Amino acid sequence: MSDRYGKEILYCEVCGEPLEKMIPGGPVLGMDRFPVRCLCPRTKYEKEERERKAREYAEIVSRNRMICFKDKTMYDWNFDHDDGTVSLMKLARKYVDSFPEMIHKSAGLLLWGDVGTGKTYMAACIANALIEQEYTVKMTNFATIINDLFASEDKNEYIECLMRCSLLIIDDLGAERSTEYAVENVFNVIDRRYRTGKPLIITTNLHIDTMRNETSIDKKRIYDRVFEMCAPVQMKGVSKRKASADSKIKLLRELNNRED
Repeated sequence: MSDRYGKEILYCEVCGEPLEKMIPGGPVLGMDRFPVRCLCPRTKYEKEERERKAREYAEIVSRNRMICFKDKTMYDWNFDHDDGTVSLMKLARKYVDSFPEMIHKSAGLLLWGDVGTGKTYMAACIANALIEQEYTVKMTNFATIINDLFASEDKNEYIECLMRCSLLIIDDLGAERSTEYAVENVFNVIDRRYRTGKPLIITTNLHIDTMRNETSIDKKRIYDRVFEMCAPVQMKGVSKRKASADSKIKLLRELNNRED
């Protein structure tokens, strides 16, 4: 087949694109044409690049998810699995969508309310959504942090690891022991996070009035820091744990009433 100059050139039998082009103006160093890549290798390269990037992304997400959670069941706690029973999930989605702004403004959340109202679930949904956007998130609790610090040879490095993540989530504030050592380390972690200027999300069963009216100086300075960093969000509704327990009781009653 000829090109526009009337010269015979090779074409790919698969895609039909030219495999060589003529040198404009005539031969150079005895060569009148040069090879070119047709659509076939270009398509193959683009496919391989997409697959490579997909593998890298999956590895990053998997690694960050392992770093974030100790409990693997939380890997699947995401917005796609939201059954509508957790109030304010729309707020959680908006927080994720606006996360660059939340970082810039050091804006966190204080999710407070009764046991079983979905505070931990909502926080984990936020974590998973941000992990999928390749942010680094760490979700833990102060009982774990205090135990880890007690056993750690390099306490500063351990705390620095918590500070480096884009979002730190502390679950169940107030459930840890109220020893002098524990209270001191709770404040140190929250205060260090405050000084990094990075956002923090805290969940707690404590009533917000209890936190605001705390009389202990040591605890009061913890809660004051929390209120500086986190906007209080009350989680309401029927306890998911109670609803789950009630459904199991109902199932057992139905089984018991079935005829043999």
